[in-house]
Amino acid sequence: MADSKHDPRLTPARPDLAARHLEGVVSAARYVSGTDYFVADGVAPLHREPSAASPLDTQALKGERITIYEINDEGWAWGQLADDGYVGWIPDRALLKSAAAATHKVDTPRTFAFSGPSIKLPPRDTLPLGAKVAIEHEEGAFAITRDGLYLPARHVVSLNSVADDFVTVAEKFATTPYLWGGKTALGIDCSGLVQISLAACGKAAPRDSDMQENGLGEALPPSQWQTLKRGDLIFWKGHVAIARDADTIVHANAHHMATAIEPVSEAIARIKATGSDVTSIKRLR
Repeated sequence: MADSKHDPRLTPARPDLAARHLEGVVSAARYVSGTDYFVADGVAPLHREPSAASPLDTQALKGERITIYEINDEGWAWGQLADDGYVGWIPDRALLKSAAAATHKVDTPRTFAFSGPSIKLPPRDTLPLGAKVAIEHEEGAFAITRDGLYLPARHVVSLNSVADDFVTVAEKFATTPYLWGGKTALGIDCSGLVQISLAACGKAAPRDSDMQENGLGEALPPSQWQTLKRGDLIFWKGHVAIARDADTIVHANAHHMATAIEPVSEAIARIKATGSDVTSIKRLR
């Protein structure tokens, strides 16, 4: 395990194994150089332990790069995601050693990838918002990837395209089921909603709510908490919500077991009744 100065969620180090660049920084039995892989599946789980029964900490999306430091005999690979630095175990079947350079990304909460130019075919995969693909050409209503997937052309945009308003992106996830560790329209958690919505606007964000509270925006003094603006982030211990305006928020939460839009006053009162007060409100730059 990483020492107390290094967050184990973001530090590729265990007692038996650590990334070579951490030699002399953390203690481990051996140090190895990692190998870069790419996520091939539409969505791949990143678990805390090499078991599907262990907690789901986050998810990786198609086209993401991950540095792998170990692959065990049970089909699990241990590594660190490049985009947000999260460390965990991913099924090795979800990985490719090489992939064509991405040219486009999915621009809708979710879409299907077909094996041919017909929506009547059974989908080969489901791709979430932010999944990266290499488009070779378009054919009619389809954008065709270099690995032979047919995507609805209207569901992808160029890689450098960005949305204007991350709150509008977050609102598209309304009614999405709550899923601890999720970051797609098939299931999402509070910090996943913030991260994926900001990413659609070209803005990087840490993965977990405590990291987001520490790393995003500027804290408003309590005297300004009653004057919320669109895009402000409201934090509780272990939770984050996005202000839509002065009166309403959008957030993925376990109370509704969904992404919900509700009055901020009701959410604050309900969460306070469980023993948690607002810890900060951050305004993004």
